[in-house]
Amino acid sequence: MAAERLRGRASGAFKMHGLLLRAEAAKYLTEALQAVSEAELEDMIENIIDAVEKQPLSCNMIERSTVEAAVLECSQSSDETIVHIFNIIGAFDIPQYIYNSERKKFLPLSMTSHPAPNLFGSAKDKAELFRERYVILQQRTHRHELFTPSAIGTHPDESQSKFQLKTIETLLGKSARVGEVIVLGMITQLKEGKFFLEDPTGVVQLDLSKAISFMCYFAPYPGVYFHSGLYTESCFVLTEGWYEDGIFHVNAFGFPPTESSATTRAYYGNTNFFGGPSSTSVKASAKLKQLEEENEDAMFVFLSDVWLDQVEVLEKLRIMFSGYASMPPTCFFFCGNFSSAPYGKTRIQSLKGSLKALADIICEYPSIHQSSRFVFVPGPEDPGPSCILPRPPLTENITEEFREQVPFSVFTTNPCRVQYCTQEIIIFREDLVSKMCRNCVRFPSSNMDIPNHFVKTILSQGHLTPLPLYVSPVYWAYDYTLRTYPLPDVIVFADKYDPFTVTNTDCLCINPGSFPRSGFSFKVFYPSNKTVEDSKLQSL
Repeated sequence: MAAERLRGRASGAFKMHGLLLRAEAAKYLTEALQAVSEAELEDMIENIIDAVEKQPLSCNMIERSTVEAAVLECSQSSDETIVHIFNIIGAFDIPQYIYNSERKKFLPLSMTSHPAPNLFGSAKDKAELFRERYVILQQRTHRHELFTPSAIGTHPDESQSKFQLKTIETLLGKSARVGEVIVLGMITQLKEGKFFLEDPTGVVQLDLSKAISFMCYFAPYPGVYFHSGLYTESCFVLTEGWYEDGIFHVNAFGFPPTESSATTRAYYGNTNFFGGPSSTSVKASAKLKQLEEENEDAMFVFLSDVWLDQVEVLEKLRIMFSGYASMPPTCFFFCGNFSSAPYGKTRIQSLKGSLKALADIICEYPSIHQSSRFVFVPGPEDPGPSCILPRPPLTENITEEFREQVPFSVFTTNPCRVQYCTQEIIIFREDLVSKMCRNCVRFPSSNMDIPNHFVKTILSQGHLTPLPLYVSPVYWAYDYTLRTYPLPDVIVFADKYDPFTVTNTDCLCINPGSFPRSGFSFKVFYPSNKTVEDSKLQSL
């Protein structure tokens, strides 16, 4: 393609995004694109523009240095792709993005005025924690088909089926009765026995005497229901009702609608929210997708409550390793607690001895020792700094001997993230189901379907712990590490509750259950076809 025509095509594409190329930048880009085939040219230009927009830009005039960095990023070799196949991402390595309401996009922390996160957060960090949760759910809800304004000229019946979110500030400013409104806010209990709804504009007391707690019904459109869930304090809800004399009388509760990962990425492009070495989302990589589909033997094994101080548990692990020796899994994920009696002054030494015993068993099976990886996620009662999330990995003085014997082992944070080819997996070890059930504003009428209630709540909230901070403490500045937005492919809830497998909004949610308490059951995940196999070690 002629240089002038190529230059015009590239400059035109940048102008479509509101960007202008300086002469030197346009000249460099034209030279860089000369080697690109006609079929790949358009995609390459779009990828370069995406890479440019991710950089901190002071104005819309693009310098040569900015274009050089973008071209370099888009020219990743196949060798770098191999590095991106399998990665364990600790909570403190997850990138932070802040939603900008004016630009309607997520910006990396470096492009905002927010300070770097600190374990010893300030009062502002605590306020930002809830504000960020609210803003993410608000922008997601506004995009849902039921809450988007009708286009001009649409049929009147279609306009009537749309809803409009109100803020608490608009209610507090009314002296007369306000009927049939929907408000997005957080449930709080500011006074003993009295619940309130809170958003960034204000707070209003709730009257729940007439609320339909679990099948949310919006009066203007009888066909619309939001699925049931576990309504706890500090979770965000869509509240339908009327306002009068300072009280919001609730007719129905519902959660903000969930949104699939594909829908979210259609709005925000290839931004890598998940973390890992890739500069863009791995979802966009055709090479990784091909590798994922071709490797049908890939297998992940998940176990929780691996009590290494119990002889019976070690024997069951030996049986499991012997069964997998002929076809070693890609990775074993062991979640804590790693001791059945996590207390006493000798617990550190005891845990080191237990890990040594596990390493000896692994070394008995050379195929597993050489081919499989081992990832350890600490539990709430394992040695470490209290129960505040995110929790750092087990300390090096405990794990040093094990890592020397088993080189392919990783001791990571709780929660942690796993990126395998194009798939994104979150692993979280916490007894969350019982905590959420205990802290429900109103418990479900039937407890037969608790896993579905639980999964719906977590995905709707876009957060792993939608609970009050006194129930589930979080480092305020690191609350973003607990987000489940955009939705990953798989979430592993390593909970002592009964094992379950639930799929919701294209997100597979797994609970392997407590290994010793559930009769030595565990879960096996096959990434190539996204299936889960329930497994159990039977007594001999």
